[in-house]
Amino acid sequence: MRIDIWSDVVCPWCFVGKRRLEAALAEFEHADRVEVVYRSFQLDPSAPQHGHELTTPVLARKYGRTEDEMRQLQQQLTELAAVEGLSFRLLETVHTRTIDAHRLLHLALAEGGPALQATLKESLLSAYFEDAQDVGDHEVLRREALSAGLDPERVDEVLAGEEFADAVVADIDAAMDLGVSGVPFFVVDRRYGISGAQPTEVFSQVLTQAWAESHPPVEVVAGGDTCGVDGTC
Repeated sequence: MRIDIWSDVVCPWCFVGKRRLEAALAEFEHADRVEVVYRSFQLDPSAPQHGHELTTPVLARKYGRTEDEMRQLQQQLTELAAVEGLSFRLLETVHTRTIDAHRLLHLALAEGGPALQATLKESLLSAYFEDAQDVGDHEVLRREALSAGLDPERVDEVLAGEEFADAVVADIDAAMDLGVSGVPFFVVDRRYGISGAQPTEVFSQVLTQAWAESHPPVEVVAGGDTCGVDGTC
């Protein structure tokens, strides 16, 4: 079974949702047969390449709130994230472009599969939200990519050009086709869509239902003499 997740590395709810899904998977008996793939989504493609302005005033202008009101909302989100084991520094994050982070995530998927991509995704989210790093800065991206285990030469090649930019666009187009207007957005087994960082219980319910539907038990319609798995007949 596969779970596709559309998200951005500067989306706080994406980090919270990631933790809640992981909690559900930790209790799911078939978790070792679940593949998680991250898909690209840019919350603000017009953001500057290198973040210099703090996110708080940017969000205040976007949503028509005062900076004090936005700080209060960010503090509430910080406290909620702490329940999931996350240490957010929302008041220190910068408004930055994420296209290159997404291109590296596609590199990780191509070179090392979902496991390597997941490692890099965690590193980038943590760098931005817990370390207040600028994930639009190539030095930061290179450091996190190498720490996750990506090949240095390939990382430099990707950052120096536009490789995987078409894959990012394809992911965003796919999200639009699905009617996605915000992230995180989870698609379980190409059948169930989950919008937002839902409670862990919701993820657990959908995982159980999707698995049951894609792996129905065999209905025995007739019985007879058999040999057992222990070799007895």
